[in-house]
Amino acid sequence: MKKISLIFICIFFFGNVSCVDRSVEIVFHKSHEPKKAEAPFSDVVEANGFLFLSGQVGMNHKSRTLVEGGIEAETKQCIENIKAVLEHHDSSLDKVVKCTVILKDINDFGTFNEIYKGYFPKKPARTTFAASGLAVGAHIEIDVIAAK
Repeated sequence: MKKISLIFICIFFFGNVSCVDRSVEIVFHKSHEPKKAEAPFSDVVEANGFLFLSGQVGMNHKSRTLVEGGIEAETKQCIENIKAVLEHHDSSLDKVVKCTVILKDINDFGTFNEIYKGYFPKKPARTTFAASGLAVGAHIEIDVIAAK
């Protein structure tokens, strides 16, 4: 009798759990920048209360060119670009929970880190690595995940 009761409880529990609607609405946002309207990726994907941003480089979005000044200037511009995208989607830098940072040269880590600390005092989780080349010849690229 105990086995039958246990089987009944398992069927009831797992049957009800599997009937719960777990669908998540996923929104693939088009870029708010007209010059990026035809890009083969979304600037932001929204799912389950989070914003997943595509990587940003230190590009002036008005001129569509990298800012001058190397890693320092590009890091500042890169984070300002992230800030602008987050604000466009009703979020902010203080809601960033995860950053992925790609440096062209790992020797730029110290310089980058000093600038980064000024923008992210809450210390989101972070991964940092170097790559042999980045889009448009950038010195840095950062993508983030932020709460909405």
